[in-house]
Amino acid sequence: MRRAWSVVSGCLVAGAIGILVAAPAADASDSHYVGVLRDGGQWEADVPGNWNGTLLLFSHGYLEQTAEDAPDPTTQQYLLDDGYALAGSSYDQAGSLWALDSAVNDQFETLAAVEGTVLPAAPTRVIAVGQSMGGLVSALEDQDSDGRLDGALTTCGLVGGGVNLENYQLDGSYAIAELLDPSQHVQLVGYETEAQAALAAEELQQAAQSAQQAPQGRARLALASALYNVTTWTATNLLSENTNPLIPPQTPPAPNDYDQQELEQYDTQYAPGSIVLPFIQTGRWSIEQAAGGQPAWDAGVDFAQVLAGSPYDDEVKALYKEAGLDLNADLNTLTDDASIKAQLPAYDSLTATSVPTGKLQVPELDIHTIADQLIPVQQENYYAGLVRAAGSGSLLRQAYTDSQGHCNFTSAEIIAALHALEHRINAGTWGTEADPNSLQAAATALDEGGAAYIPYTPGTLTATNQPFDPNTQGYTPGGIISAGVP
Repeated sequence: MRRAWSVVSGCLVAGAIGILVAAPAADASDSHYVGVLRDGGQWEADVPGNWNGTLLLFSHGYLEQTAEDAPDPTTQQYLLDDGYALAGSSYDQAGSLWALDSAVNDQFETLAAVEGTVLPAAPTRVIAVGQSMGGLVSALEDQDSDGRLDGALTTCGLVGGGVNLENYQLDGSYAIAELLDPSQHVQLVGYETEAQAALAAEELQQAAQSAQQAPQGRARLALASALYNVTTWTATNLLSENTNPLIPPQTPPAPNDYDQQELEQYDTQYAPGSIVLPFIQTGRWSIEQAAGGQPAWDAGVDFAQVLAGSPYDDEVKALYKEAGLDLNADLNTLTDDASIKAQLPAYDSLTATSVPTGKLQVPELDIHTIADQLIPVQQENYYAGLVRAAGSGSLLRQAYTDSQGHCNFTSAEIIAALHALEHRINAGTWGTEADPNSLQAAATALDEGGAAYIPYTPGTLTATNQPFDPNTQGYTPGGIISAGVP
């Protein structure tokens, strides 16, 4: 399909965005538009000639710095052919890659610009669609909809929020540094440069690779993996440097095959060629940039209590017994030596921009692969509880694919989920359309890459899961914070 290009320029006029639109070419079946937001971010939109009245507002993920209006080119073309208009923004390009301080506002500004300039009529329906970090953006858009949205679809979304993310990743890194390489004094938080974060990732990864060579090290690495929420089914490393590509097995290890589960956690996160740990630590640097300081803590955390809630508790206990180690002693060491405290302004900032309330305004459907190496599927468990506690449980449905890898969905799986959400918007009830069997049948019928929807309930997210107490967990800035150093 040939696409006509039109340029939309933006400028500030009386506190709003002024728009000048060049007319689309008359002979094209769909048209592409671009524009500029108040904060310097960009937006883009695609409008098909056979527009069906629905606008999809797409939120892209972390590391992306250009405007996108669809998860991938194949899905984009299918949606355009089916009559959907698409729009999305790049967020504030002058800020951190963790762009939650601007993303929701940028997306709603994009919506206003597209509705006011490039659509031939007011949309009959607007649906927020988000991927990865953008899934968190869409969840936040849902709770802040105020009549601007009719529904939200999150894919591989970071719906557990930024504070949980920072805390469980810190717990895992702390366990490696404290139990596997305490003499190294790895700098775990408080990064002034990306290079500091990259160095910490290298030190942690080297400690993990050394530990993997002995039963005692593997047991302690399993404990760290449980705190990180690392999948026990090797996830396709979509961010691999390809120096040592990982070939995931076709089926997950047996429920009691704890040695294989630990090996697959190792392959996912620590093995040569995996850049998951570098991604985690440099991502922490970006979040600290955005929050204006260090928002995470391990001081006051009871690590025995945290592990007890993990779906990997049995694995850790079995490997500790096999290695002849005292698990309680290691958990007590982690609890007693934990001393990292959050900076209160940074914690408040991250909470304000990057933590959902769970109070939904419009129906939301979340989909997630069951083996996600970057945003663990357990985040969906946490989010569901948050939404229920906020009284919005009837508005949320979640579905899962029997797949490995972050955001590793077929176009058919995404489109079937979109149609199920549209049914909820139209009918006012979910019916069975968002059930796994119905989604699988609908996606398979589309013949757009296959489908793998299954019945699934994720385990508990291994995170701090306790209220923040500024008296014990907040601190005044000062000094380098390292594992094993009070």
